[in-house]
Amino acid sequence: MSENGSLRRGRPGYDQQGILEVAVAAFNQFGYDATSMGVLADRLGLSKSAIYHHFASKDEILERALDEALSGLEGVLDEADAARGRAADRLDHVLRGAVHVLVDKLPYVTLLLRVRGNTEVERSALERRRAFDRRVMALVTEARDEGSLRSDIDPRIVERLLFGMINSIVEWYRPGGKEDADRLADDVIAVALDGLRMPTSNRIEELLG
Repeated sequence: MSENGSLRRGRPGYDQQGILEVAVAAFNQFGYDATSMGVLADRLGLSKSAIYHHFASKDEILERALDEALSGLEGVLDEADAARGRAADRLDHVLRGAVHVLVDKLPYVTLLLRVRGNTEVERSALERRRAFDRRVMALVTEARDEGSLRSDIDPRIVERLLFGMINSIVEWYRPGGKEDADRLADDVIAVALDGLRMPTSNRIEELLG
């Protein structure tokens, strides 16, 4: 970044964001460890020094890429619709939002899901991801306790199953297909939550005691 906070320029054809996008594609194709700065320079048609004009190291590129995915997911939890109303409605909002983040930032989320904690940058990203998972699990617990979800579920297992389904989208989803993010989110909610919701008759019985 420059002193005024704008993206640094100065090399033909690429700013920081442009380099980041090419780098993420390379990391996903070859793996982070196997992608050298030389590989990135060849992909970009730039010298390595031109890349260093924008990023101090390969680790900095990875950190910026992982933050792109994590900030999107964390932002969903921080939205107003995720902080008020029935827990079941807030969970619905968060799951839909997570699908949108995955679709909008598919290469970045793909990279995040392949992180294994081999570097300090990766370990920091994994801790942020675990913190996100804990907040979602708390929301599942709240939805269960309010009677919106089945009472015989383990919130920890439910959270893992829900995001196992959502995360699997990176393996087969292709932008520009028949399903946009809204339709995909509808399908995920139908499959993921309908089996977890407390049947209306059961909720009435519980309320009547």
